[in-house]
Amino acid sequence: MSKAHPALQPHERAIEIKRAMQIIALLSIGIIAGLLAGIFGVGGGIIIVPALVLIFGMTQHSAIATSLMALLLPVGILGVIEYYHAGKISTENIWFGLVIAAGLFGGAFFGAKIAIHLSSDILRKCFAVFIGIVALHLWFK
Repeated sequence: MSKAHPALQPHERAIEIKRAMQIIALLSIGIIAGLLAGIFGVGGGIIIVPALVLIFGMTQHSAIATSLMALLLPVGILGVIEYYHAGKISTENIWFGLVIAAGLFGGAFFGAKIAIHLSSDILRKCFAVFIGIVALHLWFK
């Protein structure tokens, strides 16, 4: 016979609730980033990094590293399979994607080496300029 667990103390309950809310928020960020990646092909950093900075108060460095961690897994494979089954992506597109992934592999390494030497403030501002340039390019194309 197992012993019944004692009731949680109020502060323990508050910690559990906070943790559950964090998990829900993180899953929501992932779902939104995944949806937008599937729709627009955007990298997770455009969604995940600002969300982690604005919602979780992370530093720019921590948010970038967390986004990279999330993207390490082959999270896009299910989306690729759906596009393939719908005839919207060819084997050539898959090959191009794999080549780009190889570039991302090295690029992420060297990008991280550069970023860790920048202040969080400078890094955040550089990211904002980057997003602005992309937005202007798309707007006036």
